[in-house]
Amino acid sequence: MNLGLNRIKSQNQMTNIYIGSALLILSILDVFLNSFFRINISGSLPGSLSIFFPLIFGFLGLSYLRMEYSGFKFLDSLNKNVNTTNFNAFLTLFITFAILKAFPPALSWMVLDANISGDTKEACTGTGACWTYIKVWFKRFMYGMYPNELHWRINSAFLLVIGLGFVGYFFKENLKKYLALYYVVIYPIIAFLIIYYLISGGSFGLVWVETGAWGGLSLTFIVSFFCLIFCFPLGMILALGRRSNLPAIRYISVGYIEFWRGVPLITVLFMSSVMFPMFLPEDFFMDKLVRVIIAITLFEAAYCAEVIRGGLQALPRGQYDAAKSLGMGYWKMHIFVILPQALKLVIPGIANTFLALVKDTPLIFVVGLAEIAGMLALAKTNPKWLGFAMEGYIFAAIIFWIICYAMSKYSYNLEEKYKTER
Repeated sequence: MNLGLNRIKSQNQMTNIYIGSALLILSILDVFLNSFFRINISGSLPGSLSIFFPLIFGFLGLSYLRMEYSGFKFLDSLNKNVNTTNFNAFLTLFITFAILKAFPPALSWMVLDANISGDTKEACTGTGACWTYIKVWFKRFMYGMYPNELHWRINSAFLLVIGLGFVGYFFKENLKKYLALYYVVIYPIIAFLIIYYLISGGSFGLVWVETGAWGGLSLTFIVSFFCLIFCFPLGMILALGRRSNLPAIRYISVGYIEFWRGVPLITVLFMSSVMFPMFLPEDFFMDKLVRVIIAITLFEAAYCAEVIRGGLQALPRGQYDAAKSLGMGYWKMHIFVILPQALKLVIPGIANTFLALVKDTPLIFVVGLAEIAGMLALAKTNPKWLGFAMEGYIFAAIIFWIICYAMSKYSYNLEEKYKTER
């Protein structure tokens, strides 16, 4: 008798799958043909019904397909992720149809009707995007106003800095314990010296190039690189200070964090560029780029400190007691027991803070430093290239998306690598 009931259930289930699949495929096919080939399957229906035909049929199709277990891997995954409720089913269809509707005109504007030949505005005669604008201004977007014949210095500096960043992978086992010292202290110092002497010049027979001429994507990388390196250890110290048993250290850390979190970054940059030099001695000079890096580092360290503090608070008290029972002092306990576990728990939060830092770098344009977004702002006002701001901002959006997505994937890999089943 049970076998008969299972057979009936299986037959009903397969019927629902056939009906649901047919309705869903029909609805998607209707939108696809209408978007790409201007063929309207539901054109014979009344006007309002013709518009909502794909949503209605797709919604009915997903309703038929929704079941606890079908035995089909794709269908079970669909039901688990996007077809759990009627609302999710409707939202899934709406987003899918919106993408199908938007894809053809976007493809036509960005690729099929776009122009990339020529070197002047007159070469852009079509109705699509003018990628000639990006091609002509590409070096400015990458290097700013840095002299063209000296671009090799920026490229060489970045290659050296990236190469030194991978040195840790070749450390011998007996030297692994010095990795933290290398990346926190030695590596930033070497990177600073390479960028200062090679990109700035003025020594070793290299022509001096002031930081005001630096710009484009290279400046975005320089600012992001140093701010990321310096804000993390500072944030770690502040997080430990906020949890300190010493009132003076705790109140100083709390005051620092709350102050910097309560001030907009654009105000901090303006103060570092305009107001801060007024308080310096007359014979003392600090470069604007250095002041900007310090300002962003101090600002982001406050956010990084709160993320790390969340990881410290997530650890059970037993970890501290166990470390103390082994005779470990404060610093040894935190370096070898507490911080490795706490940082592992907050990798997503730290990555989120770093992503926000990278995306905040365009704000340095307000103090006269033109990174990639700043160069776009200058290029779009050029009389010879008026009207092509859209192409520039799409180009910048793609660049930032690639950078942020790469950082996101790297943080996800770290999260998976150090994941602890709790």
